[in-house]
Amino acid sequence: MRVVETAVPGAFLITSEKIRDERGEFYEAMRGDALQSALGHAFEPRQINYSVSRRNTLRGIHSVAVPPGQAKYVTCVRGAVRDILVDLRVGSPTFRHYVVNELDADAGRSVYVPEGVGHGFLTLLDDTCICYVVSSVYVPGTQIDIDPLDPDLALPWDFSEPPLMSPKDASAPTLAEAMEAGLLAAWHDVVPARPRKAQAVEAP
Repeated sequence: MRVVETAVPGAFLITSEKIRDERGEFYEAMRGDALQSALGHAFEPRQINYSVSRRNTLRGIHSVAVPPGQAKYVTCVRGAVRDILVDLRVGSPTFRHYVVNELDADAGRSVYVPEGVGHGFLTLLDDTCICYVVSSVYVPGTQIDIDPLDPDLALPWDFSEPPLMSPKDASAPTLAEAMEAGLLAAWHDVVPARPRKAQAVEAP
């Protein structure tokens, strides 16, 4: 397993090594020790969610208010998505920056989304299933939604036709509106006092 920090501090791309034989394949989707070594703290799952979507469905950009905050470990277990993380932490050196990853069921890749960072994806195939392992249970009223089509963010979804979106996502505020409303977490509230350098962690 390889854990590599992305251009958004505290967000990681995890790639599993698959072992294949005539029966099929086996791989570790998550290892707590490797993730803790990269993060500098433990990731403690509190809830597991799944979403199943048809092709060209756009979900996001989603985050959770701090407190309670919520980190996510996101894996595509069926189908394929264009996955985007957006740094929503006010005061972050990479505020507004985004990271794009292609996740699919065959690649063995996952993303770790830290507290205060927004997450969304566009499905590329029908019947795509995403697994979210999250660090806090659902608390009504704490969800933060940002317009995934916010022209100021200009996220590269690269869809060729209008995507399918929920009414909630379609009417979500822009990043500027969310900032003005005081919805976003502050950088100093969601990161360790000592910033870490980007690193890659290998697990046998």
